[in-house]
Amino acid sequence: MEHILEKLQEIKQGEVGAILYSPLQDKNILSLNTDLMVPLASAAKVAVAFCIVKLVEEKKFKWTDMIQNIKLHPKEDSDILYPHYQNRPTLMLQEAVEVMIACHDSYVANCIVEFCGGWDYVNKKIQTYFNEINVSKNPKDLRNEGKLSHILELLKCVIKGYETEPGLWAPLVNGLVRQRSEIKKIPNHLINHMTGGLENAVIDIGVIGEFSKEMLIYVLGAKDLPKRDEGSWTDKKLEEALYIIYGEYVKIKNSMNLVR
Repeated sequence: MEHILEKLQEIKQGEVGAILYSPLQDKNILSLNTDLMVPLASAAKVAVAFCIVKLVEEKKFKWTDMIQNIKLHPKEDSDILYPHYQNRPTLMLQEAVEVMIACHDSYVANCIVEFCGGWDYVNKKIQTYFNEINVSKNPKDLRNEGKLSHILELLKCVIKGYETEPGLWAPLVNGLVRQRSEIKKIPNHLINHMTGGLENAVIDIGVIGEFSKEMLIYVLGAKDLPKRDEGSWTDKKLEEALYIIYGEYVKIKNSMNLVR
């Protein structure tokens, strides 16, 4: 784990935090600045999806409910991932949640939230579970933020929920699996995650590993950075840290295979 910390500590400007949790060991195997509040940007959509799952669980809505006047963001990749949805004026709630996550689509997010009671209602609902996560309509709003430790707990709930009730949690998890934020050197099917970024902040949250076997749940975030651009120093260091985390996953998997 020292190599991961060393890589993150190379980000000398701004604040950096990270948590790596092993479900197998049921403990955090890496913790750095876990109380850091980080702008969520698009990653807030995972919290929105969590809220919708809970509303469906409470039978306030059904996954088959139809959302009218659906709007897909023209600058996201729904035309590639969901070409068959492009001319549809309505989507089922479960379809819309998957698209929101898979395509980082803020237009679809707004359609979902307005259908389910509005941003204030959804935000308050999320905060009944995680009071240090705050979501807003504008993903670039600085009030759209979360504490790293609470984001980790949210992810743990998603993974545990999918293990016990896959039908309930499938729309959220399908979105994580389908989206295309690829990381070099890590097989696509072994990283299922959501990224978010502003000019001076970045976050990456998700799972490395196999849902049916071993996995690692991680949260990486940094803020108060120098102005980011395409291929920024910070983004590269976070990507390198993810590759090291992947290496840790491989070690755990290999050790488990030896035991078996």
